[in-house]
Amino acid sequence: MAISQRLDMRQGQSLVMTPQLQQAIKLLQLSNMELAEFVEAEIERNPLLERGENGDHDEPEREEIERKSKRDELDLDDRSGLNEAREAMDAPREDLYESGTNSDTGQTANEMSGPSAKTDWSQAGSGGSFSGDDYDFEGSLSSEKSLHEHLHDQLSMSGLSQADRLIGARLVDETDDAGYCKVDLEEVAAALGADPANVEAVLHVCQGFEPTGVMARTIGECLALQLKERDRLDPAMQALLDNLDMVAKHDVKGLSDVCGVDKEDVLDMMSELRLLTPRPGSAFASGTTIAVAPDVFVREMPNGMFAVELNAETLPRVLMDKAYYAEVSTLPMREKEKEFITDCAQNASWLIKSLDQRARTILKVASEIVRQQDAFFAHGVAHLRPLNLKQVADAIEMHESTVSRVTSNKYMGTPRGLFELKYFFSASIPGTGGGDAHSAEAVRYRIKQLVDDEGDNVLSDDKIVEILTEFGIEIARRTVAKYRESLNIPSSVQRRRRLKASA
Repeated sequence: MAISQRLDMRQGQSLVMTPQLQQAIKLLQLSNMELAEFVEAEIERNPLLERGENGDHDEPEREEIERKSKRDELDLDDRSGLNEAREAMDAPREDLYESGTNSDTGQTANEMSGPSAKTDWSQAGSGGSFSGDDYDFEGSLSSEKSLHEHLHDQLSMSGLSQADRLIGARLVDETDDAGYCKVDLEEVAAALGADPANVEAVLHVCQGFEPTGVMARTIGECLALQLKERDRLDPAMQALLDNLDMVAKHDVKGLSDVCGVDKEDVLDMMSELRLLTPRPGSAFASGTTIAVAPDVFVREMPNGMFAVELNAETLPRVLMDKAYYAEVSTLPMREKEKEFITDCAQNASWLIKSLDQRARTILKVASEIVRQQDAFFAHGVAHLRPLNLKQVADAIEMHESTVSRVTSNKYMGTPRGLFELKYFFSASIPGTGGGDAHSAEAVRYRIKQLVDDEGDNVLSDDKIVEILTEFGIEIARRTVAKYRESLNIPSSVQRRRRLKASA
């Protein structure tokens, strides 16, 4: 067989990820806070970009701006996709879930309520004012003292030597926000070149700081420190603390044998434990808490349908100054400077288009989710339908990966509370006799309802399976047990013990 060279031509298709396409994909999966940081960085980098005001201008001001400078303006308050979503909704409903909102209450997307608390969305993002008699300037400069600062203050007044204060400072720094010091004392001693016994002695001194129980290594030691302060740490109570696993199971008979007391004494000691604080550091500030702002709002219309709109407060408004670009372009420049200005103009235009496309895509996906889960908004969690990414992607003619990126770290403010978009995607539990499938989240909700309403008749997992079967839900016992554990619901044996103990 002869060896020879030849030239072939082949035709094929491949996807090339341009920098602009990569940026568009990146923007799609960013949260609103990450998007704001990204836009700020782009504005600092690109002289042709500038911020726009989220609030609307008066008409004369808008005309003046347009006259002086022609700009590519990104208006992210786009509601063009609402009509299709509204038309696809079901007819107006009469019955509404008791914890939801309706037209009688007058509650809208600006007055959303969660399961246990109400949030006034109209206050979100509103800035403070330096005017008025009620403004407390000194209060705005003060900050709540953290647990570590509180412990360091006490350490400085503890009377320990300088070397022991150094050890104590290390132990304080190793204490977590809950108030526990779970560091290995041998490692601390080796790192500081100190005697392990001396490190433990310093720890015992620090365990006398306020709040009582702080810097304990275990929950048993934490409770013991609090009981010791109350002069209630006797041998029987110590035996109870050594068997907290039995306390969690409410095994009164077993604890009675271990502690050497009768059942009434065990119940009294368990009642004392409930008065203690298992997380002594929780009363102190643990850092700045950042509130989650919704990306979209869902509000109920007077006709019973739902409207979906973007939260313009969380979306940056970006402008490109074309007048400045035209002015700069006429100036004499070197080749590299011309390339820089041209690149800035292209990047600015592409960023504006990418942000606009991101907003439209989020609105489109959110509208389809609302259409698919309208029973949830009307009647509550028990009516949540099984839903996956493919169903939404097929309905809006997009790829599943796009829907996945859109639903990551995005939140929806609804009359029933604030939910991540991924919350509405749930696994499917088959129905009995080939009936309609049920959402896994809805099944979990039914299990919780059954346990909450069981009263004196404690339901076993097998009994829950029977009841769910009557509701048309085909589910295995092990699945019920898994859902029950995910809800932090004790087993029927433990619930029965608690019921007997409280009787």
